[in-house]
Order: sequence, then structure tokens, then C-alpha cells
Amino acid sequence: MTQAMPVRIEAAGVDALLISFEAASGASLSARIVACAHRIEASLGDLVLDMVPSWDTLLIHYDAYRADFRQLMARLSPLIEQWQLDAGAGSTPDVATRHHLMPVWYCGEDLAMVANVSGLSVAEVIEAHASAEYFVGAVGFAPGFAYMGGLDERLMLPRRETPRTEVPWGSVAITEGQTCIYPNASPAGWHLLGRCPLKLYDVARTPPGRFRVGDSVGFVPIDKQQFIALSGHWQWLPEHAHAADDGLEGASHE
Repeated sequence: MTQAMPVRIEAAGVDALLISFEAASGASLSARIVACAHRIEASLGDLVLDMVPSWDTLLIHYDAYRADFRQLMARLSPLIEQWQLDAGAGSTPDVATRHHLMPVWYCGEDLAMVANVSGLSVAEVIEAHASAEYFVGAVGFAPGFAYMGGLDERLMLPRRETPRTEVPWGSVAITEGQTCIYPNASPAGWHLLGRCPLKLYDVARTPPGRFRVGDSVGFVPIDKQQFIALSGHWQWLPEHAHAADDGLEGASHE
């Protein structure tokens, strides 16, 4: 049995509270935070208006007309205590993990720079990025934008000193220990490795966003022709993917 995970709960305004999980962020912690959120939602029902899980926190918005912070804590405390006991016992989170395989045309204008700084070839950068297994640690910044942890240590670089005012939609980028896909054209300070052709956010779908905290994500190299054919689609067939011969086609950026 491992030691129970400590948490800190504090008010976050008149109708919200923040639970901070005092453990190192990672795929396991993200899965446990999501499991904790599901337990709270199942127990408190529509008293909870919204929950926002993140790397090591869970923000809960509640109906302040039905309960104040003290009353909510009285109901929440035993749930958290049981969650701590389960986490300490090493029990498996009771939430299924979703896995996404995302196609990437590795044509980013920062590929050569990342290779040079990391001491790798461009092909090795692509292999390192595409072979890693990522987890969604937070969702925010823009609709459909997911912060994904798990980047290969060889590719860990600080953010750009000068952010770009706009990068194309679908840009796949890295910084520090994270990778991401920009759902729309956006300002960006991360290093660009390629483009993903799939839509990440669609208001006609329920839920509209593709990713949620706790999901796992992998990347599959594709070529320019496949990128064009898949542009704007939601789904694709990974078994039909084939990478470009050396990953260099279009490296000067589209």
C-alpha cells in the first residue's frame, strides 16, 4: 500500500472551489483526477455546474443558491477521503481511458532548428516525436486545444523568445515537456514540427472537443498528399497511413 495522496481544498470565489492534488503531474495523476471528478459528479449531481480538471487541480463550479462553501465541504470531504484511501491502496481509476491516433505531416518550419539544437537529424526528431505516448494534462487556451505531456526529453526546448503572431490551424508544436495541436490559426510561442489535418473542435458534435483530460494520444506520420486528402475531416483510418520516405517533404512549410 502506498501513502494516500494529500490534497488541498480552498474557495475559488463565491461559487467555486479548487482541489489541488499534491503529487507530480503525469498520466497516472491525470487519470486519478478524472476518476475523482466522476465520483464527485455522480454523488453531488446537478449541484455541480461544471468541473475543470487540469495537470494537478480540479476546479468545481457549484450552485451557490443551493449550497455554500461550508455545506459543500461537508458533502465533499468524505468523497475525497475515500478517493485518497483508494489512491493510497493503488486501486485502478474507475474511468476508461480514450486513445487518439493523430496524423501529422511533418513539414514544420522549426524542424531543422529543433534537430540542430537537440543534436538529432530531422528524421530522428520526427521519430522521437511520433514514437512517444502522450497524455492530455489540461484543455484550454482555445476551444479544442489540449496540452499533452510525455515529450521525449531530447526534444525539450524552452518557448520561442518571440512568439509568432499566427500559425496555421492544425499546427503541431512542442515546448518544454509538452506537445500540442493548434485547432485554429492562432498566435503561438511553441516550436512547429508539422500539421495535423483533422478537426479538433466541432460545435455540431457532443462534446464538441476531441480531447479531454486523461486521454492518451499518439502521432502517425503522413505525407503531403494524405494531409490534403484528410484536411477538415474528423475521422480517418490509421492503418492506411504511410509516411513520406524521409520526412523532409515540404519542410520549408506550406
